[in-house]
Parts: sequence; C-alpha cells; structure tokens
Amino acid sequence: MFSLSGFSGFLPGLINGLLGTGGGILAVSLLKKQGCSPNEAHATAVGLMLPLSIVSLMVCVFRENGSLLQNWFFVFPALSGSALGAWLLKKIKPNKLRFFFALLILYTAFHILCQ
Repeated sequence: MFSLSGFSGFLPGLINGLLGTGGGILAVSLLKKQGCSPNEAHATAVGLMLPLSIVSLMVCVFRENGSLLQNWFFVFPALSGSALGAWLLKKIKPNKLRFFFALLILYTAFHILCQ
C-alpha cells in the first residue's frame, strides 16, 4: 500500500506517462492536501515534473527513433521560460496563481473538447 507521500509521486507520474500532461496538476492538489502552501505545492510540482519529463522524452526518442538534435531550437526557449516562471512563482500571490491556473485548465479543456 502507498503512503500519501508515495502516492503523491506515483499518481502524477502515471497520469503524465499516460496523457503526456496533467501530472503537475494532480501533484499540486495532492501536495496541498499534505499541508503545503499553494506556492510550495506549485514549486514542488515543477521539481517533480522535471524527471518525469526527461523520462517521457527518452521514451519518445528511443521508441520513435527520433533525434534530440531535430528539436534543439526548443531547448533554450523552454529553459528560459522555466527559469522565468520559477522566478515569478516567488512573486505571485496564491490567489492570482490559482486564477491563472484555472484559466489555463479551462482553456486547455476547451481546446481538447473542440478538436
């Protein structure tokens, strides 16, 4: 049986592996249930998503015989955006963070349903 903290890592990894996204959303909710503040939960989820994303990337590259060099031009902008987001996370109030997060979820849901 999983402990809540073990489950908080396993379930987001499972969702991220199945859907390619969404693990961070689940991680934030589970971490807040464990007593983390909203900012701590978001920061921890970001840290959790890094190794999950690396594993997903490796699976895609090896399974699809892809090349990391094909998509090198995404790396610097992605790293820059991640650094800016992590810096902004310390400055954004939890209420605004929840609002932006909810808007992103609604936009994503609308986009998926309209495809």
